[in-house]
Amino acid sequence: MNIEHLKDNGIDIAVISGDEMVIVDTQSALDLAMTVKYETGAERIVIDKDAVCEEFFILSTGMAGEILQKFVNYHVKVAVYGEYSHYTSKPLKDFIYESNQGKDFFFVATKEEAVQKLTETQ
Repeated sequence: MNIEHLKDNGIDIAVISGDEMVIVDTQSALDLAMTVKYETGAERIVIDKDAVCEEFFILSTGMAGEILQKFVNYHVKVAVYGEYSHYTSKPLKDFIYESNQGKDFFFVATKEEAVQKLTETQ
């Protein structure tokens, strides 16, 4: 896992990259947030959708809700970028829509959009 530290409009953002799956369960998501805070001081994380396990996108597992709650509790904002059009689940589409209306967790198409979302949000 590579952590790139950006500063955009005075806001610290960590961009996670690499070939490995970074979020595979609630604990790995929390570990990621704490590692990023420790290494960069950033409380905003941009991550490629490919680094998030598919189970996250199956809402009936409860993983997405648990992970989002952990991030909110620890004041970490996250933007996941990638392709979502192949998902057909209406609950997942609603979840993505609702998340994008909030201020803590976003699903966008590109890394640039992810950085932009996290710099716009206070």
